[in-house]
Amino acid sequence: MSKTHRIAPSILSADFTRLGEEIRNVIDSGADWIHFDVMDNHYVPNLSFGPMICSALKPLAKKADGTPVPVDVHLMVQPVDALAQAFAEAGADYISFHPDASTHVHRSVQAIKAKGCKAGLVFNPAAPLDVLDWVIDDIDLILIMSVNPGFGGQGFIDSALRKIEAARKRIDASGKDIRLEVDGGIKTDNIARVAAAGADTYVAGSAVFGKPDYKAVIDGMRAELARA
Repeated sequence: MSKTHRIAPSILSADFTRLGEEIRNVIDSGADWIHFDVMDNHYVPNLSFGPMICSALKPLAKKADGTPVPVDVHLMVQPVDALAQAFAEAGADYISFHPDASTHVHRSVQAIKAKGCKAGLVFNPAAPLDVLDWVIDDIDLILIMSVNPGFGGQGFIDSALRKIEAARKRIDASGKDIRLEVDGGIKTDNIARVAAAGADTYVAGSAVFGKPDYKAVIDGMRAELARA
């Protein structure tokens, strides 16, 4: 298991009237990645933002010393391929999608990687991991949803812990360097349990952006991870 933990605040919970400032503030507060929750009002019952927002914010995704901060795009869209290509061209570093939203999962993975991005698969709370039997050698990230996709601010679904454990076993058996990310209801008081189950990357939306001091929250999460 990777010992390098990554905290990826989701801008879905940011203040949309000042997104650029929010990106800078959360990176200065210690964010490792910036997470984009992309919703199409079709695959999920909500609508968020498109590749133009990614393109506009990409230049801000860097630390004070100029070190790039990865842009992590989670596509909750159907179909997948055209929008994946658009986000790749907009500057995404990671692009993940739901297998059931793609007609040909392997082809979608290949298309993302052909654009120079890292590809990931996303699994809803009730979705099986079976597709990993056929594509785990081709992906860079597995994202386990610990809420049902479509809305921010939901509570963590505890059964996701078993799925995280199962995904970690598959990653370890593959021998591949694959990130195991978890999205939904991540907070300071449960992040250690998620890490103990095998995750190494954590999406936190309202838990970070919903608080007045982003650094205090991220520092608190890191302290919990250090004890996990």
